[in-house]
Amino acid sequence: MKSRVIIMGAAGRDFHDFNVFFRNNQKYEVVAFTATQIPNIEGRVYPPELAGPDYPKGIPIYEEKDLRNLIAEHKVDQVVFAYSDVRFEYVMNIASMVNACGASFRLLGADETMAKSTKPVISIIAVRTGSGKSQTSRKIVNLLRAAGKKVVAIRHPMPYGDLVKQKVQRFATYDDLKKHECTIEEIEEYEPHVAAGGVIYAGVDYEAILREAEKEADIIIWDGGNNDIPFYKSDLTITVADPHRPGNELNYYPGNTSVRMADVVVINKIESADPKSVVQVRNNVRALNPKAIIIDGASPIRVTDPSVIKGKRVLVVEDGPTLTHGEMEYGAGTIAAWNYGAAEIIDPRPFTVGTITDTFKKYPKIGKLLPAMGYGDQQVADLEKTIHATDCDAVIIGTPIDLGRILKINKPSCRVFYDLQEIGDLTLEKILTEKGYL
Repeated sequence: MKSRVIIMGAAGRDFHDFNVFFRNNQKYEVVAFTATQIPNIEGRVYPPELAGPDYPKGIPIYEEKDLRNLIAEHKVDQVVFAYSDVRFEYVMNIASMVNACGASFRLLGADETMAKSTKPVISIIAVRTGSGKSQTSRKIVNLLRAAGKKVVAIRHPMPYGDLVKQKVQRFATYDDLKKHECTIEEIEEYEPHVAAGGVIYAGVDYEAILREAEKEADIIIWDGGNNDIPFYKSDLTITVADPHRPGNELNYYPGNTSVRMADVVVINKIESADPKSVVQVRNNVRALNPKAIIIDGASPIRVTDPSVIKGKRVLVVEDGPTLTHGEMEYGAGTIAAWNYGAAEIIDPRPFTVGTITDTFKKYPKIGKLLPAMGYGDQQVADLEKTIHATDCDAVIIGTPIDLGRILKINKPSCRVFYDLQEIGDLTLEKILTEKGYL
């Protein structure tokens, strides 16, 4: 008899694990997915067009809170955990609950889930979401392109829309972002590549995505999401660590794995971190992975108009996932407020509406920052209303994209930018040269 399986996920790793391991595998029957972290992804069906001939009705997606009942109802033999950026204690609590219900608990390994490319793959992953993968990826892409390489990036999945339409997505122009009806979270990741004249792929079926990307690339860049491990076998793995959250490299899943599998670890943001925290992270990385090359990195910020900040009562808008499941209590926008002399950071909580209010209830540690939540039209509308209602003089946009292109901001605003700068003579360029990529 087939082993009956539930895959726990967040519309990303869960679908990938199904596609590369469970689809067309006659040893298993996946009876359901569960969903968490991302709003409004439950209640859907993983479509039969993607699930394959063994699933003519597709596979239902339920809320994770229903897991205990689903195990009993479907007589489940195994539960596979397939999402990221969570504490070890969280994972083991779920494992204990699953075991108590009579089912086995499973984490699929790298060999079971990584597709093999015909082209060299450089992967950029992290200890936590918000560590600085994006600027690290941009740095590597720019170095390779300057050397004349055809570089194609592939981004960790964010399939929040029509899954069939999102099977393979290619972004090379701003029109592509509109065509694929991208959320704010998707645009934050895709737009920087497009703005630099590059190409980035994403979607649902990452084997199919890889084969398309290989047609136009000399080198594939895996641009990871959260702190997940790569979907592809990598020739060079670079993990970004964040000294603003020291110790997370030891006790977060799968960030700990990401450190252990790294060829290079970039300790980012050291210019704004406590020196003791930098030392702590360095020692922890050395303990987990003595062979890894460690690079010291900084992400100094700049803003479009410092006069918008100086002496003003400001609303700080930060990257959504970094504040929510990333658990950061400040980001680039906050540092800009400190550095450029804001009189006060205004708490948006008295002014929030609708789904933004719900976000603060779910993640109370966000504090007095505004996460740029935009997983759907309603959230975008509520974000705009919240900004309009907040009693402040100006808005600092700490997100990777220009929010003014997506929603109206009724107050003076400025954007924050940041790029990776290595400190010392051990640089990514030197490593890429030594490895033969430049």
